[in-house]
Amino acid sequence: MNWKKDSRVASFWHLSKSGDKVECELCPRNCSLKTDQMGFCQVRGNVENEMHTFNYGKSVQATIECIETEAVNHFMPGAKILSMGNVGCMMSCSYCQNWQTSQVKHLDANNVKSYTPEQVVELALSNGVKVISWTYNDPVVWQEFVVETSRLAQKNGLVTLYKSALYIEEKPLAELIEVMDIFSISLKCMDAEVYKKITKGELAPVLRGIKQISDSGKHLELSQLIVTELNDDGVDARKTAIWMRENLSPDVPLHLVAYHPAFRYNKPRTTLETLFKLRDIVIEEGIQHCYLGNVYADNVSNTFCKKCNEKLVERFGLTVNVLGLDKDSNCTNCGTHSPIRKPLGGQRKLDKDYSGFNSKQNFEYNWNTEGNSLHVVMDEPNSDNIILKINRLPENKTEYIEMNSGLERIILSRSGVEDQQIVISADTTSKIHYLPVLDRAHFPVVEDNTKKKKYLN
Repeated sequence: MNWKKDSRVASFWHLSKSGDKVECELCPRNCSLKTDQMGFCQVRGNVENEMHTFNYGKSVQATIECIETEAVNHFMPGAKILSMGNVGCMMSCSYCQNWQTSQVKHLDANNVKSYTPEQVVELALSNGVKVISWTYNDPVVWQEFVVETSRLAQKNGLVTLYKSALYIEEKPLAELIEVMDIFSISLKCMDAEVYKKITKGELAPVLRGIKQISDSGKHLELSQLIVTELNDDGVDARKTAIWMRENLSPDVPLHLVAYHPAFRYNKPRTTLETLFKLRDIVIEEGIQHCYLGNVYADNVSNTFCKKCNEKLVERFGLTVNVLGLDKDSNCTNCGTHSPIRKPLGGQRKLDKDYSGFNSKQNFEYNWNTEGNSLHVVMDEPNSDNIILKINRLPENKTEYIEMNSGLERIILSRSGVEDQQIVISADTTSKIHYLPVLDRAHFPVVEDNTKKKKYLN
């Protein structure tokens, strides 16, 4: 690949004292690079003794999802989000769900799009989305595009969300704090040696960054992937809970997330029993809000009033209903204030008439243990609005979803334990791919894409 094409000068770097290297100040690796040498992330490198970024605006397809996808339960429950994911990463996790795009050597350029900040914001606005989320591959190495686009998003009344493992230095994090409303941080584990072995990173900078966000007052939630035979015995969960209790507000939720075998790690998927056991441990250690993620079961991610135990928010997978909160986040039963921000801001209004819907193609999918969500992917960007009719069987519940101009991908999920099959009808003849999602952080790629677009060449 010709990495010098379509690059621009990056932020957060300096020229070495010897003058023959550039030294990165973005993540704690602090890569020191000679001319034409790339950093660990493979998307930042030395071009004639300047640090350049090679992934500005380079993204997987923008996708409409739900805010709970990002392990965010206490901000605008049920809100639609526009998920944006870059290429490259400052880590190399053994169990990476998105190794086909995070590890550049495995990258198929056909799965890469190019966006401008203006296009991202317009895509959100035209599809009625209130939140832009920086996610999938870790957005740390996308700093320049993330910051510029987030500033524009906030000027247009949009909420910004940063989903990250947070392997980042203090100054670039301070820049992010200025333009982010929500931080959802993945704390891989609390064992420094395991952290280094599995992620190729260090634990201490991550904990420092979490504390920096907490001290800023920005909305913060933590998640921890519970990986079979790695951090699933309860010791790590207890350490995490103790650290949170001693360093963060008691209102910060902890999400214990089921792992799915991927990349170079092939142990069995995390069991529900394991997650229940770890939830008991962290609650015992003082965590007030603990949720289970990547789990499609009842009573694993509901929010209850801490005083009267009224159910405030009911969740199953990505189906969310605000039941017991008023607009000011007070329990409608006893009046106790909840830590959930903008509780009614994510609820959707379904007031359109779809009686004239004309189906032109259909697809059926049987939900199973591994696949409880689907990405619906347009083969080409749609120039007109597309309507999807969704039937959920055996209850035969029906809903309609619009994909407005320029949008190529959305997520659909199992909505309850009774759901067995989803039937999708579309009012277009354009080719559509249906890709099972195996992990809520997973971005499935279209393997049979024959187009020869070379966005990175």
